[in-house]
Amino acid sequence: MFTEERYNIILQELNSKGIIAVADLVKILNASESTIRRDLNILHNKGLLKKIHGGAILNGERASKHDYMVNIRKSLNINEKFEIAKYAASLIKNGDMIYLDAGTTTGELIEFIKEREITVVTNAIVHAKKLLEKNIKTFILGGELKATTEAVVGPITVEDLKKYNFSKGFFGTNGISNEKGYTTPDVNEAMVKAEAIKRCNEAFILADESKLEQVSFITFGEIKDAVIITNKINIKYDTNVIEVNKND
Repeated sequence: MFTEERYNIILQELNSKGIIAVADLVKILNASESTIRRDLNILHNKGLLKKIHGGAILNGERASKHDYMVNIRKSLNINEKFEIAKYAASLIKNGDMIYLDAGTTTGELIEFIKEREITVVTNAIVHAKKLLEKNIKTFILGGELKATTEAVVGPITVEDLKKYNFSKGFFGTNGISNEKGYTTPDVNEAMVKAEAIKRCNEAFILADESKLEQVSFITFGEIKDAVIITNKINIKYDTNVIEVNKND
């Protein structure tokens, strides 16, 4: 198979699925792993896709519109998420009533929580388990369990949220922009995020630089509704922004 043919097939698979693994491309193209990795490097350098550990995803705005499985999202921007989560956890104090949104970066935050005299409400099954393992008082919201993000979502979840008031909330997002605010692909998840963010005295959006200046399908909050914690920023946002790095 000619090189250009491989490129076309790789991009077709990516446009169809949003993400593709090297192992799958080896089978589809009947090519060696080294050939596939070389192809992905070239397409990445051309700006046609974004390489990740073990494969590739759509780049730019198209990526923000996809709701990737949790195991996929965990492989993206690992070091950046680590630093963001570590800083976010340092903001938690004993006595806090915390809302912890579903997401991979918010999940990383749990590892860095030092305080035990706090209460956490979450819509993530995995988060709840990790919190209990750290002997942190935990409540999980009721509602529909969404397979891709492992989050509890929907109208029942929104109603459940209305009895709580939070001192701090930590949220994930698929996109951030001054004009469209904080956005996510799924309307049911957006409903939950929107209600939770309204019930927080302080709200923080945990987002690596790949989420900046991206717009997904549904807005769940205006830019002023939260403080952004990110690893690298090159734009002025109409809210407070905390930029973290390994030297912090």
